[in-house]
Amino acid sequence: MNTILQWLLLAVAVGIGWGLGRWRLYRQSSPAPIDDEDRLRERLQFLFTNYSDEAIESFLDSLEVNRETVNLHLSIGAHFRDKGEVARATLIHQNLLARPELPSRYSSQVTYELALDYLAAGLLDRAEALLQELLGTRAYGSRAAEQLVLVYQRERDWEKAVEVARTLVGINDTPEIRKQLAHLLCEQASDQGAASMTPDPRELLQQALFHDPSCVRASLLLADLARERGSWREAQQLLLKVFDQNAAFGPEAVRRLVRLAHEFGIERKLLRRLYRIYRDHPSTTLLLCLAEEEERFNSRERALRLLHDELQQRPSLRALLHLLQMEEGQDPANGSTRHLVRQVGQRLLENRPAYQCTRCGFRGQQLHWLCPSCKNWETVEPYQGVEGE
Repeated sequence: MNTILQWLLLAVAVGIGWGLGRWRLYRQSSPAPIDDEDRLRERLQFLFTNYSDEAIESFLDSLEVNRETVNLHLSIGAHFRDKGEVARATLIHQNLLARPELPSRYSSQVTYELALDYLAAGLLDRAEALLQELLGTRAYGSRAAEQLVLVYQRERDWEKAVEVARTLVGINDTPEIRKQLAHLLCEQASDQGAASMTPDPRELLQQALFHDPSCVRASLLLADLARERGSWREAQQLLLKVFDQNAAFGPEAVRRLVRLAHEFGIERKLLRRLYRIYRDHPSTTLLLCLAEEEERFNSRERALRLLHDELQQRPSLRALLHLLQMEEGQDPANGSTRHLVRQVGQRLLENRPAYQCTRCGFRGQQLHWLCPSCKNWETVEPYQGVEGE
């Protein structure tokens, strides 16, 4: 009996071992599904790196178009576009759209990719036509509107850009989109003001402030229009509002405030107000304006004392050079030395930027409301630091 039981146990063990061996061979011979996006990207990168573009195109021609392969086509097309080979990317996406077997659910995605190809190639009219088709779609309506706004920005067609941006606010209302719409309205107002056409530039600027109450540019432009009409009180209030909207742009408002005060004879009133502003929002531009007004209405000694005191608290190369210039005439013995130091300081400031983008670090001598580098609105601000504000 024991012998029979031992043989039975041995047979069972052999059967289990054989079954496990067959299962392991099956697992090793079956290809693992590529369900991991990172692994798929790695394999695509291997394909791009190790095979010629002709081989990739031949591979695409032989590849069926179905739910499983559409993303592969799109990935390769995007790769060519990123490499700057826009013509090949365009060919891939045009080929996809022409395939009758393309699943309808992918039609909008392929159309959007083709529009991006046209944008990269500078074919704005073709891109515009495709993006207009996508505006009404649920999946790509918002993306199409964003790209359309960029198209109209490049064409400087501010009216159409505003129209699409309003649609975009209705689809995806965010502070960034509202800021973009506000600046597009400012652009349109600037063009309308130059051409003396309707709608009224003031109305457009008021709309800009409605969509983005922190829009400094709209306040500055409204202040300029008020000054031209002789409404100095309105202009002054709008310029003072800038410090509450974004104090970084205070120097832009200060320059206008000083000009306004000189034109309408309200310098003494302005001096007291500027001191109150300086306590909360100090800047080199504001300090220099205060020193000039002190020298004009009080005395040079008060202006010098103001600069001496503030330089100890807030070092500033521009303020130091102004101080040296004022002291040259008072101390002839050391005037030549001060003059030399001032010349060296001015050389240092010559190539220093006046403005810097807070997003990408772009620097320049002019204020750009749209950063030339990162294409963000109202991120280029007066340069801060010892050599700036």
